[in-house]
Amino acid sequence: MKRRDFLKAGGAGLASTAIAAPAIAQSMPEIKWRLTSSFPKSLDTLYGGSEIFVKAIAEATDNKFQIQCFAAGEIVPGLQALDAASNGTVEMCNTAPYYYAGKDPTFTFGTAIPFGLNTRMQLAWQRFGGGLELMNELYKKFNVYGMPSGNTGAQMGGFFRKEINTVDDLRGLKMRIGGVIAGRVMAKLGVVPQQLAGGDIYPALEKGTVDAAEWVGPYDDEKLGFVKIAKYYYYPGWWEGGAQNANMINLDKWNELPPAYRSIIRTASALQHEWELAKYDAGNPEALKRLVSQGAQLRPFPPAVMEAALGAALELYREVSRPRSCVGALSRSLGREPALQEGMGIDARLPQRPISVVADRGIRLRHLPDPHPHPGVVAVAHAQTKTPGPCGPGVVLEQPRDPADQLRVWRIM
Repeated sequence: MKRRDFLKAGGAGLASTAIAAPAIAQSMPEIKWRLTSSFPKSLDTLYGGSEIFVKAIAEATDNKFQIQCFAAGEIVPGLQALDAASNGTVEMCNTAPYYYAGKDPTFTFGTAIPFGLNTRMQLAWQRFGGGLELMNELYKKFNVYGMPSGNTGAQMGGFFRKEINTVDDLRGLKMRIGGVIAGRVMAKLGVVPQQLAGGDIYPALEKGTVDAAEWVGPYDDEKLGFVKIAKYYYYPGWWEGGAQNANMINLDKWNELPPAYRSIIRTASALQHEWELAKYDAGNPEALKRLVSQGAQLRPFPPAVMEAALGAALELYREVSRPRSCVGALSRSLGREPALQEGMGIDARLPQRPISVVADRGIRLRHLPDPHPHPGVVAVAHAQTKTPGPCGPGVVLEQPRDPADQLRVWRIM
């Protein structure tokens, strides 16, 4: 009898479990969204990050919440992704906020400012420095809610048809450069900046519409084929020390979501962020080797150009950082008003090889002699005790002095 009672009780428990599972599943609404990306499918890290994002959401909701990805140009052009999410053409987009600095210069803080934060600093500011809340005060005006969703790490300075030896070599140069604010800094140096989506850059370079172009770094730049036209590959991309992308969601659609779905979107965005950064870190070194083998000539921006660019950036920040403006508010949240760079430091690293360089006007970037004693070495970092800037001693990139310096070299791995 006891055995019979046990089987009855067990059967009843299994039955209750079977009933409960569908009840839980039914509590999750079925939702279908569309996401438009600012990036083409050929850029499998930037566009691929969105595919990772939507897959994670589908898996976490047992396919109750499905989001379909569309590449730049399939619904709207890449630089109109925010507009599509804002007006409800799509429910959300994945984009770089600084593309929209023409609407409000404050958008620049959502991605990167010249001589600004590196990747880790950017994320720390957004997560723990009030940055995300401040950015969403801006995004709300454009009917979207945003969150970090990927970072490229420090970027290269781009491919140029001719060598840049002095500031005068920049005058009249037509250059595709990411971000309106970076373009305004370059314009102060005589450059004619061009805003182009990723898929539009190669045709413009090929036709001579632009004389130079930057995108991200070796992994993407190789895919876009810039080296076929322009051979001089400059670093660092001082206007993008850690370029942050964002998932932006139509505000009405965001507010309609149940809390569980909002949490899942945040978690999936964090996964997307980690995946994109790791993929660039893994892919850039080998891509850089291949680019060099294809004829790319690595060049650091000359110190005089770096100095002039920093001066132009600080001048622009003083112009736009009015105390009561959004830019002024974000400047204060970064701890520098109005000249944002003073003491923040720049990330002047080779692709995904961190070398923190303090902006104390003591930056020196030199190429190693060719031939040189350490094959594969691009530069060596020596921590030198210079006159400390607000962030501490400067770091100088220079030639190795002795074999022991091999411990501190940064190689193309």
